[in-house]
Amino acid sequence: MKKIFPKSLKKGDKIAIISPAGAVDSAQLQKGLEMIKNKGFEPVLGDNLYTKYSNGYNYAGTEEQRISDMNWALNDPEITVIWASRGGYGCQHLIESLNLKGFVKNPKWYIGYSDNTVIQSYLLKKGFASIHGQTIKTSSFGVTDESYDLTFDILKGKILKYSINSNQFNKAGNVEGELVGGNLALIYALLGTKYSFDFKDKILFIEDIGENYYALDRMIMSLELAGVFTKIKALVVGGMTNMGDEKENKQYEESFDEFAYQMISDRISKYSFPAVFGFPNGHILDNRPLIIGSEVSLKVGKSVSLNFKN
Repeated sequence: MKKIFPKSLKKGDKIAIISPAGAVDSAQLQKGLEMIKNKGFEPVLGDNLYTKYSNGYNYAGTEEQRISDMNWALNDPEITVIWASRGGYGCQHLIESLNLKGFVKNPKWYIGYSDNTVIQSYLLKKGFASIHGQTIKTSSFGVTDESYDLTFDILKGKILKYSINSNQFNKAGNVEGELVGGNLALIYALLGTKYSFDFKDKILFIEDIGENYYALDRMIMSLELAGVFTKIKALVVGGMTNMGDEKENKQYEESFDEFAYQMISDRISKYSFPAVFGFPNGHILDNRPLIIGSEVSLKVGKSVSLNFKN
């Protein structure tokens, strides 16, 4: 299926800000909303952006309220971009009730990461690309201005080209293919459902935060048992932040957790596909956007290049 990419933005376009998962306070979004205005665009707030509903987790409203905001943003013809306020948990509640009737006529970029991987997998199954990038919330680990600037570059129609340093766990090789993936925990959670990514001949990206090492291994093992590693062309591993339990984590406090990388590297060692570790995307300061559904060219050697074709 040929992927559909939304049209480029022009000054004054409206960007919907919604909370599809966890609750947020207005102070957490102030900087991001001002940035959108300063870039020449108009942020339009969902009715339940700041709603809070506690049900074993602090959600941004009931399922019905979050579904209502999502479907408004997807289908309002005046909206050109949908930007998630944050991740957290809750996007899985929405996908059975999403309405794309207006969206199909007027495709728009969906921007987010973490729990938003669920929405991005859903959209990709329908043939639409999205942006795996920083949400509006400024988190405890922050985000660089460049990360946001690169997201606006995509919205303006610019083609991304990344070059990063090599990593000791990398596996060399050159491949081309469609980029899929996002947060590992949600990729894992969607396995076996009709909303799971199609991994055949794809370049898979993964990142995660706050998982015990045994939980990380369990998720990687599930990908292996599901045959994912026999299907993909390459693996790109981003941030692995705050991994391990509290005692273990004293040794591994960096976002690019060496022990987590070692575990993943060991699991994929028997496969021949190229692999990249330490890509700057995830729950990290330098969270550079990726286009899920884009064709990319990946070269892994003494340095790493990831070039987008659309």
